[in-house]
Amino acid sequence: MAAAHSSSSSSLPLVLFARLSASIVATLVIIWALAFKTSFLPNSPSQEDLIYAVLHPLLMVIGFILISGEAILVHRWLPGSRNLKKSVHLWLQGVALASGIFGIWTKFHVNDGIVANFFSLHSWMGLVCVFLFAAQWLIGFWSFWHRGEARPIRLRILPWHVFLGLYTYGLAVVTAETGLLEKLTLLQTKREVLKHTTESMVVNGLGLGLALLSGMVILAAVSPKHHQPSNAARIIFSNKKHSSS
Repeated sequence: MAAAHSSSSSSLPLVLFARLSASIVATLVIIWALAFKTSFLPNSPSQEDLIYAVLHPLLMVIGFILISGEAILVHRWLPGSRNLKKSVHLWLQGVALASGIFGIWTKFHVNDGIVANFFSLHSWMGLVCVFLFAAQWLIGFWSFWHRGEARPIRLRILPWHVFLGLYTYGLAVVTAETGLLEKLTLLQTKREVLKHTTESMVVNGLGLGLALLSGMVILAAVSPKHHQPSNAARIIFSNKKHSSS
């Protein structure tokens, strides 16, 4: 228990900074979606299409990126057993996956059709990202929660599970950055948004916030855990020392 407390305390500053960054990101994306919602579909008379267009950044940033980041941080801040942490991690990642799928579905829903909305690097990366995330969730559920694999196989899978999870999270952030750049460049090219406006500052700030957030989450995930040696470990070490002398 003392070792777990020490590990949680050492990771606390990183977790707090990550949550502060997440709060900034959530605030900026909500401001952009609500205060500048006409920028998403400036020439569309359909209120329904506008709602789905606004839902896309909200679901992909808050639902997909922020919640999946919190799921990664669960192993650093949540007290309790390993099974409890795995359960919360699994459910949060499930919510993130559902948000990502529904967020992509909002782009399929608009009247322009599939081809008109999936032609750019941003759209292709988004599809790849959600596909990888779904595969990662299924593998994690089967191997680490459902216990479909033997322990040696799980130990062999674990490093790849961690790597793929962090890679997919980083890919999601990069995909969001390309979406922000694509949208802002399009609006500025059509003279619908000027370069030196409040909306441009909000979008650029959102991009910087995502970059900061991803750094904090990944650093918290890969930073070593500082455990205090348990009483059993101390006894074993002491016995070895005496026997060698």
